[in-house]
Amino acid sequence: METTEIIRGLIVSALPILIAITFHEVSHGYVAFRLGDPTAKLLGRLTLNPIAHIDLFGTVIMPVLLYAMTDGRFIFGYAKPVPINPMNFKNPRKGMALSAAAGPVTNILLATASVILFKFVLIPMAALSPEGMRETVLKPLIMILDASVKMNLVLAAFNMIPIPPLDGGRVMTGLLPSKQALSFSKIEPFGFIIVLILIYTGIASMFILPVIIFFLKIFGMY
Repeated sequence: METTEIIRGLIVSALPILIAITFHEVSHGYVAFRLGDPTAKLLGRLTLNPIAHIDLFGTVIMPVLLYAMTDGRFIFGYAKPVPINPMNFKNPRKGMALSAAAGPVTNILLATASVILFKFVLIPMAALSPEGMRETVLKPLIMILDASVKMNLVLAAFNMIPIPPLDGGRVMTGLLPSKQALSFSKIEPFGFIIVLILIYTGIASMFILPVIIFFLKIFGMY
């Protein structure tokens, strides 16, 4: 892929990534706040200002490297995790599970909103607009919304992998009986190593791709 194409692709992807990870993290903190934990609010993390959530490696370096290394076929990023203190919940395991689930659910809602804008606003506008406007304004917006759908689905599917500290792992911990949940939660210190192994071996894609394809079929984009 030529440098100009990489730059154009990154520009198109930058806004959807920032929105996806910002809403993802804020939703964790907001649900935790509603359940009784003010930690994220007190630390200024219940804000839609992406600067408060940007992680240098996860939000900037990694997405650029992934996009360049895969010729634009794959891009992924993450933000600084929103701090949550489960001891502030009446039911710590249930509170953590609900707070964790809020992230992927929010990304699916953002993907749905992007599809609605894409199909029912931009596509009709493109059919009625002059060619100059289609090329200079509507085409870039369509590319951004298309990227938004795919990135939000990737973020949701990846985080639903049931390995702590990913959101799916925290939800699983909340659903399991107390004894099994305690045993399961002990793998959290090794969670990222396990996830990296799953990604390297391709096992993660066996979980992620079916979820993405499922929603793309629902959206009529597959």
